Amino acid sequence: MLLLINKYLSRSKNPAAGDDKEMPPPPPPPPANGAEREFMCIPGCVPVRVKRGTTTTTTTTTTARTSRHNFVKSAASGLFPGAQFTNHESLPAMEEAYAEFVAAFPQYAGLAQADAIRDGEYQHLDRHVCLDYTGINLFSHAQMNSSVPSTSATPPASSSGTAWQPPFFDIAYKSTSLRSQVQCGDDVAAASAAGGIGGAVTRRVMASLNIPDDEYAMVCTANRTTAFRLLAESYSFQQHGKRLLTVYDYESEAAGAMAESARRRGAEVMSATFAWPGMRVHAADLRKKLLRGRRRGGGGGHRRGLFVFPLVSRMTGARYPYLWMSAAHEQGWHVALDACALGTKDLDTLGLSLLRPDFIVCNFFKVFGENPSGFAGLFVKKSSLAALERSVIARSIGIVSIVPARRWSLHDGYSTELDPAAAAADDLDTTSSFSGPLSGTLIALTLKNVPEMDAAGEENGHSPEIREADPPPPPPPIMEVECRGLDHADALGLIAIGNRLRCISNWLVVAMQKLRHPQSEQGKALVRVYGPRVKFERGPSLAFNVFDWKGEKVAPPLVQKLADRHNISLTCGFLRHICFSDKYDADRAAVLEHIDGGGKRKDAAGEMGIYVVNASLGFLTNFDDAYRLWAFVAKFLDADFVEKERWRYTALNQKTVEV
Repeated sequence: MLLLINKYLSRSKNPAAGDDKEMPPPPPPPPANGAEREFMCIPGCVPVRVKRGTTTTTTTTTTARTSRHNFVKSAASGLFPGAQFTNHESLPAMEEAYAEFVAAFPQYAGLAQADAIRDGEYQHLDRHVCLDYTGINLFSHAQMNSSVPSTSATPPASSSGTAWQPPFFDIAYKSTSLRSQVQCGDDVAAASAAGGIGGAVTRRVMASLNIPDDEYAMVCTANRTTAFRLLAESYSFQQHGKRLLTVYDYESEAAGAMAESARRRGAEVMSATFAWPGMRVHAADLRKKLLRGRRRGGGGGHRRGLFVFPLVSRMTGARYPYLWMSAAHEQGWHVALDACALGTKDLDTLGLSLLRPDFIVCNFFKVFGENPSGFAGLFVKKSSLAALERSVIARSIGIVSIVPARRWSLHDGYSTELDPAAAAADDLDTTSSFSGPLSGTLIALTLKNVPEMDAAGEENGHSPEIREADPPPPPPPIMEVECRGLDHADALGLIAIGNRLRCISNWLVVAMQKLRHPQSEQGKALVRVYGPRVKFERGPSLAFNVFDWKGEKVAPPLVQKLADRHNISLTCGFLRHICFSDKYDADRAAVLEHIDGGGKRKDAAGEMGIYVVNASLGFLTNFDDAYRLWAFVAKFLDADFVEKERWRYTALNQKTVEV
């Protein structure tokens, strides 16, 4: 394997960062039986062995390549051909732009089911464009604002008292280590199966993500950062000098927390680098770090450390091949997949069904565009449990249980008194378990089974007679939860969601590049997009900056705040770990910056990067959302737009936000 890697690198042209061509790990050697075989790999997929000369395979591969080529060609030449927009008033109307969009991407017209779901269940998204959500949506807006019970159990009459009402669940912190929680996971799952909300949510989530419960245990944490810290505090970094290797092209709070914990526990922390301007993984550098510290002779099965890998950048939308996980496993690393930036159904892909990572982290929120509260899921492969240690610090980090939500009565307007029915239920919480509070009926049945005394026998002076207890009641019905957000994603499926986001994100890239300043002689671009441009495999995220007619960057926080005033939610981020080849060395000084308190910030290590605006698309994002973002950004073509906004909001008695 290592020999093939070296040969592959020696054949590559300038494997440093500049060529912007990502080099995934080479395929393993052919089988020993001497049969001629060939490996074919679509970026982001697992290679499949196919015999040479198979007509069907050749046709399929050619069709896939042609399809990708046609897609890029349609996006690059079929959208606004030859047009440049120098005034926001010159933009085509939304209806006209949509007609051109559908003509360039005819496959989008067949995805009307997603728009129907949005119109029926997420009507609040028409009022505000939400491009700042990353994670998996559990419930729909209509479901959260409905009084219709959202759970079902059999028989219905016995379960009506425990049916969920908005906000459906709360989280309760637990004091336990990650290893202990995984070890007792089977017992917890069995207890939760007896009607508990926690078990019901866990089963529904794992079924939607296609994660087998016989292979993985799901541990709930307060949020994504907590999940990363918990894993770092529990992983056996202190044994055999293990390392932490992360693959993030931006400053991630969660990855930073993990690196801090790992460094404190004696681990060497490394990061992949990314090639300018496409922000692809610097393949030669990452391969070198994967091989770092290799022990001759095998080392008794000891692992090198923890390799933390996202399949797509949450900031730039750059995608990374699955084969990096395979290469890391082969070189003796435990692999943690950060799936928080993946689409709702991306875990259904063939690659993950074959390459099972040791750990998976996912982020769940209640309602897209309305309620970002929720929890994170840390999935631990049961066969990798030996890599975890019992940690005193980890016991207090943030493992949580999903518990029934406490309901408040609003009958008296602003009353905060508990609803009498809920208060009566709360009186029973002393008998609660991980499965949730026992119902009053169940408690009555339990008390009924206590052996009864014969009162008449006592009065006659005889010894009390112990009667036979009634037969134990049947187990309570297994609770089933209705998570319409997951249901909607399941109904659409991986292919439909992928095609939808691919069309919208690439259209947005092309549209942004068509905006040019009228004052400049050569038509300076208003927007600079970082990461992949028009590309079939690009992810549903966009990192960009806005520049004025002088070429000076508009501060990302200002863009974000002005967007919010136009009912568009964006985020900001800091691109880092960027490497420049000799070809792009002139760009280094022009684009890199430190960050300080005035909109620029310098991190602890003094590393330089790029402060950017980010837009993240979800499966509920539609063309109207992308158009509204484009129309807002086009307003910066007016040199006085920012100043006009300051005066307008001052006149409306709003505070002027200083950036």
